[in-house]
Amino acid sequence: MRRKIVITHNLEQNLFDQIKMVVPDWELIASKEKNIWQEHAKDAEIIAGWKKGLDEYCLAPDSKLKWLQSWSAGVNTLPLEKLEAHNILLTGASGVHAYPISETIFALMLGLTRKIHTYVQNQQAKTWHHANMKLEIHGKTIGIIGVGTIGKETAKIAKAFGMKVLGVRHSGQPAEFVDEMYTTDQLDALLPQCDYVVVTLPLTKETRRMFGAEQFKLMKPEAFFINIGRGEIVVEEEIVKALQEGEIAGAGLDVFEKEPLSQDSPLWELENVIITPHTSGSTEHYNDRVVENILIPNLKSYLSGEDPSINLVDYAKGY
Repeated sequence: MRRKIVITHNLEQNLFDQIKMVVPDWELIASKEKNIWQEHAKDAEIIAGWKKGLDEYCLAPDSKLKWLQSWSAGVNTLPLEKLEAHNILLTGASGVHAYPISETIFALMLGLTRKIHTYVQNQQAKTWHHANMKLEIHGKTIGIIGVGTIGKETAKIAKAFGMKVLGVRHSGQPAEFVDEMYTTDQLDALLPQCDYVVVTLPLTKETRRMFGAEQFKLMKPEAFFINIGRGEIVVEEEIVKALQEGEIAGAGLDVFEKEPLSQDSPLWELENVIITPHTSGSTEHYNDRVVENILIPNLKSYLSGEDPSINLVDYAKGY
């Protein structure tokens, strides 16, 4: 039987052909339709893209799976303990989202600062009103909580606005475009300095519910909070209270504790909140970047007998 790769997404022909050139002797199946990939999943040595129901095939005792390439950057929704127990290599798609998510971050920051969301509402009501708009983003201080690929691109853009950039990363190691770097346990020292707090962290045991009432009280009352990481990093009822009571000026939120966001959530009604439906990473170039920048280089490493070289997940850390 030929070695087999299953990709649980539809691919453009040029991407399919690029992969096939690397593994000409392998069987390659690429389709988002379960009735197409499911019959091949148990025999696949490599699977790219996790789908509901895959575990019954690729985590079975007779599964041939050795490496799983996630199609998303976050891997917190995957059965990590089972994958680790089966000694399956896992790689994520971190790096694909740096451009679209950093664009969304600044769209939210600028929208809140220049009251674009308010003016859109006024336009719908045919209301001509200044809305007390006065803030600008230039020269302000941004705190980027999680300086990975997205955080680095955000820091780079921030410098175009002449911003002071503070960063938080687990290692505390410096990064380009970041003026001062803090470790995670120094978060409370960073928050009072920031005009914008941007969360780009993955969801792990350490980051779950990292932002609650105590953190919002430490922020400036004129500061804005942006979360494009994971909803469960924030205690939702406590950010609602902070926004309602003016402890922070506003928030741009792309992720939530439960998605879709419940229609009875107070966040929908708050005038100082912009909501996007977990779309900050959406981009026309998504598949190209996963295949060309991550999957193919990882595949070449794998074929040479090495572990995949890009975004290899450390099961102990959860990312």
